Amino acid sequence: MLDAATSVFSERGFHAASMDEIAVRAGISKPMVYLYLGSKGELFSACIRRAGDQLTEAISAAADPSLPPEQQLWSAVQAFFRFVAEHRDAWAVMFRQARGEGEFAGEVASIRRLVIDNVAELFARACRSSGSPDPGPDELRALAHALVGTGESMAEWLLDHPDEKPETAATRLMNVLWMGLGSLVRGEVWRTTSSVPPVR
Repeated sequence: MLDAATSVFSERGFHAASMDEIAVRAGISKPMVYLYLGSKGELFSACIRRAGDQLTEAISAAADPSLPPEQQLWSAVQAFFRFVAEHRDAWAVMFRQARGEGEFAGEVASIRRLVIDNVAELFARACRSSGSPDPGPDELRALAHALVGTGESMAEWLLDHPDEKPETAATRLMNVLWMGLGSLVRGEVWRTTSSVPPVR
């Protein structure tokens, strides 16, 4: 039922999706959909939560703390893009449909915060393992926001280009991120030559 609902919501959006079509795709009666999953709003929320759980679990499982920092990030980025490629409808529901619906935007924001927390922790582990000074939680979360935002933009590219392989998207993101993040992990930061105060 959730697979059918996710498919319909990704195609129609929340308001245009009908419980009748969801029931037909699931191969059950509409009363059964209401019995098991409740109202259309509850069903939409269930689709968002399931997709969010799958995404965060995939990323967390991939970022093995025993790996070097660069490999942890590479594994996590690959897992992210594999999820998007393999669950296109779920991604579309979370980050295309739900964001435009005020009543569900909070659920998406919660998922995003969890992903950012995980990425910030990954950065913290990378700094510790390299012996670099701790940049502090605000700096780590700001960097995590930047990575997640860039990843979301690349995920949109992946959705719009079905021939793109997840590994290619992951490599592109690593080329943008690690070339700079690798320096940060080693404690090297860019500083302006003007009078504007540096970030660190």
